[in-house]
Amino acid sequence: MQVTSVPTDRIAYIGFGANVIAFDRSNGEVCWSWKAPRKGTAGAVALLLERDMLVVSINGYLWGLDPMTGDECWHSPLKGKGTGVPMMVSSNHVGGNTAGAAAAAAAAATVAAAGAAAAAG
Repeated sequence: MQVTSVPTDRIAYIGFGANVIAFDRSNGEVCWSWKAPRKGTAGAVALLLERDMLVVSINGYLWGLDPMTGDECWHSPLKGKGTGVPMMVSSNHVGGNTAGAAAAAAAAATVAAAGAAAAAG
């Protein structure tokens, strides 16, 4: 895992398969990458930046990662909760940006609908 000196407001995150990659959005350079340590966790990845925690949901498993380093802080298997396209929402927001929160919720709903359509095949 790489350690980055990039400020958090310049880091963007992408998840696919069983992977999460943090990159500097000003130049595209990878800050760090993380791969789910459990077999069978490839699938739709949901990411939620929750203040000082990057919450990752993949195929019925949940992890908390440090958003600056990608270090795993905690893990929860969510036993018995099922699998599928994950959706995560937070009531926390920065600076009262409700327009940004509404846009993020709309984008998440679009992704969930696309995943459901792809699964229905």
